Amino acid sequence: MLYMVVEHFKSAGAIDVYRRSKEKGRMLPDGLNYVSSWVDLKFTTCFQLMETEDKQLFDKWTKQWEDLVEFEIIPVRTSAEAMQDIAPRL
Repeated sequence: MLYMVVEHFKSAGAIDVYRRSKEKGRMLPDGLNYVSSWVDLKFTTCFQLMETEDKQLFDKWTKQWEDLVEFEIIPVRTSAEAMQDIAPRL
């Protein structure tokens, strides 16, 4: 299952997030996979595409970052999957 993770950086913003990431890596538990990410031009928000079959793994991961980041975790599907799922209704 794919998830769009929207990270809203807290006060110090991206500097502390990138510092911790450089020191410790993404700190993802086994079974939670990073796919790709994008950061807005003001370094206040990161959009990460992640994949897992166990949504509870997000709890383990976000606890390591919650002092620096507020998270939104949204289940998503690809556009091709959306077209296939909605096609019978068209």
